[in-house]
Amino acid sequence: MQQIPKDMFEPAAVDHSEAEKISKKNLSFWTDVFLRFKENKLAMCGLVVLILIALMAIFAPVFSSHEYQTTDLTNTNKPPSAEHWFGTDDLGRDVFVRTWVGARISLTIGLAAALIDVLIGVIWGAISGIRGGRTDEIMMRIADILWAIPSLLMTILLLVVMGKGLITMIVAMVITGWINMARIVRGQVLQLKNQEFVLASRTLGAKNSRIIRKHLLPNIMSPILVTMTLTVPTAIFYEAFLSYLGLGVPQPLASWGTMATDGVQGLEYYPWRLFFPATFICLTMFAFNVIGDGLRDALDPKLRK
Repeated sequence: MQQIPKDMFEPAAVDHSEAEKISKKNLSFWTDVFLRFKENKLAMCGLVVLILIALMAIFAPVFSSHEYQTTDLTNTNKPPSAEHWFGTDDLGRDVFVRTWVGARISLTIGLAAALIDVLIGVIWGAISGIRGGRTDEIMMRIADILWAIPSLLMTILLLVVMGKGLITMIVAMVITGWINMARIVRGQVLQLKNQEFVLASRTLGAKNSRIIRKHLLPNIMSPILVTMTLTVPTAIFYEAFLSYLGLGVPQPLASWGTMATDGVQGLEYYPWRLFFPATFICLTMFAFNVIGDGLRDALDPKLRK
């Protein structure tokens, strides 16, 4: 048997400085969330759609030569053309401008309702969960009573008392809209308040307000963000539903809901009056839903690599 000379075997050089290097770059939690959110093509598509709709809502009415409230009875129900990109309605108003003014109203209602829901729900749920006992029982029974009241009945009563308007719509959505957020936050707080880091903070003399602010809220931010993102399309759809019932914002203000309601009446002969507001309602709801799904996946610690 042929002998293999020993000089053919040389030990591999070992660079001790390379052994100390971290093979993967250390990322913060939110940086990792952002990178994983970017990998979700559908969520990024929804984000682009939402940004485009927001930009058009801000700038399109400003640079247009038409006014959303100006009527022209000699130019009614015109189909889409070079002068009126989305056509005109039964009063000769430009549908293109009214669509983007309606986007302002609908997005304002959706975002305002979602933010107020988060504010009330987080405070209510956190206090209920951290205090526990009789306080928790009383606070959650109040929430259950409000949840049992039909939201449509509550909205009609508010419209009778306060009259039609943007503020009334937001208040009507917020009265019961915060309860779902409160229940989610309460459940998360009940899970976390007996963890070691919370008990250590309490042992060192921290008050409930500091524990909530410094320890609990940062750890439950993920479900809060996801729930808030999914609340916005619900509020936009509810506004459209109320407008269909004739309970929307008053004329001459335009929202997607009021435009869709007006468009239904002429659907057979003037379909563009319903098509454009309904399309943007669907696109906006789609965008918020896929963004919410993307955030949920990106914030899920089980999916972290």
